[in-house]
Amino acid sequence: MKTAFKFREYIWLVETIYRARRITFAEIQEKWLDSDLSEGVELSRSTFNRHKDAIQDMFNIFIDCDRQDGYKYYIGNVEMLQKDSVQNWMLSTLSVNNVISESLALQDRILLQSAPVEGDHLKMVIEAMKRSVRIAVDYRKYGTDHPNHLNFEPYCLKLFKQRWYILGHFHRYATEEKPESDYFGMFSFDRILNMELTDIKFKIDPDFDAEEYFDECYGVLVGDDTRPERIVIRAYGYERFYLRDLPIHSSQREIGQGEDFADFELFLRPTIDFSGHLMSRGNLIKVLTPQWLADEIRDMHREAAMMYEGEL
Repeated sequence: MKTAFKFREYIWLVETIYRARRITFAEIQEKWLDSDLSEGVELSRSTFNRHKDAIQDMFNIFIDCDRQDGYKYYIGNVEMLQKDSVQNWMLSTLSVNNVISESLALQDRILLQSAPVEGDHLKMVIEAMKRSVRIAVDYRKYGTDHPNHLNFEPYCLKLFKQRWYILGHFHRYATEEKPESDYFGMFSFDRILNMELTDIKFKIDPDFDAEEYFDECYGVLVGDDTRPERIVIRAYGYERFYLRDLPIHSSQREIGQGEDFADFELFLRPTIDFSGHLMSRGNLIKVLTPQWLADEIRDMHREAAMMYEGEL
């Protein structure tokens, strides 16, 4: 069996069990025969077991069986499919790819967003993370023509709004001229002009947790000393439905609603990228608290209006 076809079966199996939550092998068999993948051929128990093992090896997704509940299968670590995990991203990408590959006749009617191809940089950073070696980059910030040469420890990768970012850790021991320094920096792949692996080994902080590090962030801004706090926003019209389907942040929860609005509570760092997102929603979102953030968004809207009125 071709590898591509196997992947399609793996994805189908995970999606089928995930949607059903708990399902017997007989029910899986029934759904399998109803799918185009089966071509009318039953899914044997041995093939099912091989697929189950392969899914665990490739995606670290466990398909368990509850013998106390009629031998029903379920995703043992379902939380991996309910958050921004590598497993979730891989499965979603492969699933969409499978659907589109089966619909090439409709390619002129399927419109996608382009994203920068970062294959070489991505491979190099992952290799550095595997080998625990520092990387050296020539990095050009926005607003300058002169790149900086940086050397740092690659701690983690993050994909945000179609851009790859790398979290670099810098550590400098104290000298007679300078004190000890220890900090992180975020770097976008599209601003890296050159990248090389070094032979300098490093040990990642055993207490470092990438998910926890970004837990209070809207995007990738962390180190600007903005403190996390409770934020309440009001979404008007259809915006309230969008926020219910696509939350701004993992902490978001709905706390109230009216005839044409809904209130949502979040707990995060209200950094400038978060303010920019709120601004982009125009008059569809209003900040209720904290007052300083409401004032900031109001002033940003006023300045934008003045630009159109020719006063700036």
